[in-house]
Amino acid sequence: MYQVVGTPGSRLTRVTWMLEELGQPYEIVRARQHSDTMLRYNPSGKMPALVDGDFVLTDSAAICAYLADSHPDRGMGGADPRQRAEIASWLFFAQAELEAPLWNKLKHRMLLPEDQRVDVGPWTAAEFAREIATLDKRLGDRTFALGERFTAADVLLGHCGQWARGAKFEIRSDRVDSYFDRVLARPALARARAREAATP
Repeated sequence: MYQVVGTPGSRLTRVTWMLEELGQPYEIVRARQHSDTMLRYNPSGKMPALVDGDFVLTDSAAICAYLADSHPDRGMGGADPRQRAEIASWLFFAQAELEAPLWNKLKHRMLLPEDQRVDVGPWTAAEFAREIATLDKRLGDRTFALGERFTAADVLLGHCGQWARGAKFEIRSDRVDSYFDRVLARPALARARAREAATP
């Protein structure tokens, strides 16, 4: 059984959502960022982490890619090197580009010491708008990132959409907004949220 380590409602949800999509059993180990518990799994103290037997993996995008590759029968990974590379491209975009303004705003609003915070609101809004425009072009008229098949890429992109909506970022694309509606309505995500909420 997999163990997922981190705080419910954070990037941990990417991993629990992925596991629910894959139909895999798992348990959640609650741990706060930079806590002693989290430091046992990741030298940086950042979350989440996945424990698979004696193998520990950190970084939500890497975890989702690993899980997709570990359960190829579920169709959430690439069927060949080109598809795997395409999924990797989407994962890198989600984590390095689309998420960056969300994370920057959160750090300066809540996480950094008061004397290190600055008003990044205008910059993060502009940066996010630019990445949404990129996402709009990359998606085109496809149902999901790779076409008609839901993959690990959609878990990362969808979670960014959930985060953006919660943080009141404007999504200036009807096509992207509809895409977020579609992926965030997945029953597996609802199950993951319920499982996290019920974890003591």
